[in-house]
Amino acid sequence: MNRTEKLAREIISDAGLESVAQAIKSFETRTSGEIVISFNTNSGGQPYKRARQIFKRQKLYETKERNAILIALYLEERSFAVFGDAGIHDRLGVEYWQSTVKAMSEHFTSGDLATGLVWAINELGERLAEFFPLADDDQNELSDDLRFEEGA
Repeated sequence: MNRTEKLAREIISDAGLESVAQAIKSFETRTSGEIVISFNTNSGGQPYKRARQIFKRQKLYETKERNAILIALYLEERSFAVFGDAGIHDRLGVEYWQSTVKAMSEHFTSGDLATGLVWAINELGERLAEFFPLADDDQNELSDDLRFEEGA
């Protein structure tokens, strides 16, 4: 268990982390879209820029329909960023992303990070299902595992 995972488990219960993982598995039965949750220690004060770097480094853009969404959390800073690939971003537009991030922030501020993440996964999953319904030949292109990143 790395430092980031230890920190995440101090903030979120095992049951909370399991509910987040289950939310990802549940929505992926309805869409070809992908949601990745990445826990990190910090972003160096640039959460969106860091999320974009994580997205590129992990090659999340390699989905067939460019429909992956990354939710990157920076536990020491108590900040986060959401990064959607071109396929989903083009369909939702900037206003949707801004309102979703605002709602996520409100959920997180209430102190229950797991509940806020499950809400975000369900909200984003609904949009993915709307634009990218599950096809008969769909393959899970990205791991559903929660990711605990080392370093900034």
